[in-house]
Amino acid sequence: MITAYLAVEGLENQLREELARNGATIPATHGRLLMSDSAPVSAAWAANVWHNCVELPVASIGTAAKSLRDIQRNWAMYAPLHHRRAALIQERLPHVSAKPVVFPAAAPSAPLGSWTLLAPDRMLAAASCCSPFANGEVELVEDKVGPPSRAYLKLWEALVRLRRWPQPGERCLDLGACPGGWTWVLARLGATVVAVDKAPLDPKVAAMPGVEWRGESAFALEPASVGPIDWLFSDVICYPARLLRLVERWRASGLVRNFVCTIKFQGETDHDTARAFAAIPGAEVLHLHNNKHELTFMLVTAS
Repeated sequence: MITAYLAVEGLENQLREELARNGATIPATHGRLLMSDSAPVSAAWAANVWHNCVELPVASIGTAAKSLRDIQRNWAMYAPLHHRRAALIQERLPHVSAKPVVFPAAAPSAPLGSWTLLAPDRMLAAASCCSPFANGEVELVEDKVGPPSRAYLKLWEALVRLRRWPQPGERCLDLGACPGGWTWVLARLGATVVAVDKAPLDPKVAAMPGVEWRGESAFALEPASVGPIDWLFSDVICYPARLLRLVERWRASGLVRNFVCTIKFQGETDHDTARAFAAIPGAEVLHLHNNKHELTFMLVTAS
């Protein structure tokens, strides 16, 4: 059975390296789609993973669309080649809403399959994929006035994918907060926020209700000096191994219920540390559509 891994544009090498390290062989590729006949492996660098792929003949546009409809309702097209023919097939499939997401909102829960034309007369399709978004691409309705930086989009996307976000009155810790994009998101949700950074927040963010700035190092901060928190957030710039030590210290404190942290890579990709994050029980490590050369670590307790 074929598993296909869709690489993020520009990060194909990171996905190839990760798959090789995890024991997957890639005998064939199709654009950014890396196809493997090995057992499925974890793939944080994949924008989407197509499970249990099947090859189907394409005798005509109509029969191709019927073959997909007979499997399930919702399909997303990936068409690096044969784009016009693929688009004609997609037009005959039920419409799948592609409206930008207005935050806060949960990710779609309906199954969304993926398909592509390998050749004019042959398609590859997977009814089960890891992302609820077409090709793993999340489009958000942006706020171009309120936040002091575009980093807020990463947090919006992470919370949309989690289908959970801080509630009014919950207590959040934002490490490496300056200039305050993530703090802005959390305060707008009605949470109280302890924002930690040696550099001050944007004045508009600092003045928001429920925001407390502490001009300290995120790494020198003692958990006991903060106390219990519902959510720990970090978009701090540091080497992955240092972030892992920070997360482990806060986990050991027993004071944090939920984590959302950006793992930022400087130079070479530290696959070993990314794997260590993923090995934490209950953790999810993935590449968000709004990430660059970075991954997002999420560890959330049951609601």
